[in-house]
Amino acid sequence: IIESGNWVNVIPLTSDHQVVMIRQYRHGSREITLEIPGGLVDPGDTPEEAAARELLEETGYQAKTLEEIGVVSPNPAIFNNRCYTFLAQRLEKVAPPKFDQTEDIEVVLIPLAEIPKLISKGEIDHAMVITAFYWHDLQLRKGREAL
Repeated sequence: IIESGNWVNVIPLTSDHQVVMIRQYRHGSREITLEIPGGLVDPGDTPEEAAARELLEETGYQAKTLEEIGVVSPNPAIFNNRCYTFLAQRLEKVAPPKFDQTEDIEVVLIPLAEIPKLISKGEIDHAMVITAFYWHDLQLRKGREAL
């Protein structure tokens, strides 16, 4: 069993349907990946507080609305934690990103409509990021069914 704190990831969506994403080098895969902001829930923080912090630190954006849209067990065979996904909207760029010493990150805006194609082509291949977009898609489907 790998004991780990809970994780968060955030889909930051601008008013013109752009996703604020990050490109960063990942030591495990030895590749630059295209991801959404995310990280560990620090002791004493709620997942929502961690999501707001990670969004600000990694992108410089703050969200006026932050909604939890899903929770998963990342790999229950070996991990004991949960990953919480948040949708961040009504974004405002308030600061430059503030990276950790080990982070090499580039902030990029990607049209939301391009995400399925990027997943299909393997340009987005991080399992937790794909899961986050699945949660987002489910939320959109629920909204359409309510109409």
